[in-house]
Amino acid sequence: MTIIDGDNLLWALREAFDEREIATEIEMCRVLSRYFASTGEPGQVVFDGAGPADRSEFDTIANPEIIFAGFSRDADSVIEERLKANTSPRRVTVVSSDRRLRKAAAMRKAAGVKSEDFWELVRKELARKKPRKKEPEEKREGLTDGETDQWMEAFGLDE
Repeated sequence: MTIIDGDNLLWALREAFDEREIATEIEMCRVLSRYFASTGEPGQVVFDGAGPADRSEFDTIANPEIIFAGFSRDADSVIEERLKANTSPRRVTVVSSDRRLRKAAAMRKAAGVKSEDFWELVRKELARKKPRKKEPEEKREGLTDGETDQWMEAFGLDE
């Protein structure tokens, strides 16, 4: 499980990587969705505030789970609560350049990763070429004469 400080990661993208094509929360979450689909790992992205009035675009993203902290607390507090509530903290990675969150992760024996370092992992994973499945030989060679006769007979075309 990876828990990401969303605003912190978005800030890092703008500052450290000059990622111009990722300007909004939803654009970043779409990229993260591709990353988590590739790794098979579950993720959560926590943002400050209540989020946009229309969250329909966020509803189309299944993984990572997208959480808005609301008006009464901040994303850091939500992340700390989720970290404390997790029964397997050693399997959790907290992504933030905020020392407070990385320290909270270390106290629970979870991994703490800076936003810039995590984004490098995301970029490398998405750039990796997936091995292609080998095509069956029959696709290139076609059917044998016997197989062709069987299909012709099955469809009543053997006259």
